Amino acid sequence: MTTLVTAAGGHLGRLVIDSLLARGGEPSEIIAGVRDPSKVADLEARGIRIARVDFEEPESIAAALEGVQNVLLISMPVAGSRVALHRNVIDAAATARVAKLVYTSAPHATTADFVLAPEHKETEELIAASRVPAVVVRNNWYTENYAADLARGAETGQLAGSTGDGRVASASRADYADGIAAVLLEDGHVGQVYEFSGDHSWTFDELAATIGEIVGREVSYTHLDTAQHVAMLEAAGLDAATAGFVAAIDTGIRDGVLADVDPTLSRLIGRPTTPLAEALRAIR
Repeated sequence: MTTLVTAAGGHLGRLVIDSLLARGGEPSEIIAGVRDPSKVADLEARGIRIARVDFEEPESIAAALEGVQNVLLISMPVAGSRVALHRNVIDAAATARVAKLVYTSAPHATTADFVLAPEHKETEELIAASRVPAVVVRNNWYTENYAADLARGAETGQLAGSTGDGRVASASRADYADGIAAVLLEDGHVGQVYEFSGDHSWTFDELAATIGEIVGREVSYTHLDTAQHVAMLEAAGLDAATAGFVAAIDTGIRDGVLADVDPTLSRLIGRPTTPLAEALRAIR
């Protein structure tokens, strides 16, 4: 079963390829789809097939899908332009009659009042309407998202935000990649919507304390309201729209969007997910 991994030059795509290989996938049956093939010469040296895939050029997607059974659609990182780009991949997958499309969505995408949810909800609806056999994998937060907080804590001993007592059930990017690889390789997942999360959730006070233990100094978290948070972000140089968007993510966290612990990911990967402290130490 040949698998096309889109956005294969990114952190998640590369880790999915690593996990596919670790789970017995043959290099010749893995295609790394990237906009610029020169950036993944190392993958080609490992026997991975390379295909130019530009989400803005449907013909490149169609060519890459020739002879492909499984497709991993890694969601585009830039908010506001995702749906049209995702549609190009979904339409090409439908035309190619792929056996399985796996899409990386957002937590509770179809039900959450969360600033990141609408484009993922619309993409999930496009997949359903396409009738392509599919699996939706809704990834909770990557612990690696807090690399900047780790550095800030080490430098200043201070973190701040408007998350309140909200909790985050994060896991490492490698944990999610391993779960995605399992879904791609195994039968029995088509039609499922999986809420992937870490085995434990944590508050931002706990995040600060954990960072303090790692960097060897006291680190505290300052609780702001949304207006204070937006003002802080604007003072740091963000424009009003971006500051509002970032603060809205904290609002979602405060409201519990990322709090749910679901055992599905650890069940599929056959091990516990990576604890917060261990994942943070790995990126220091």
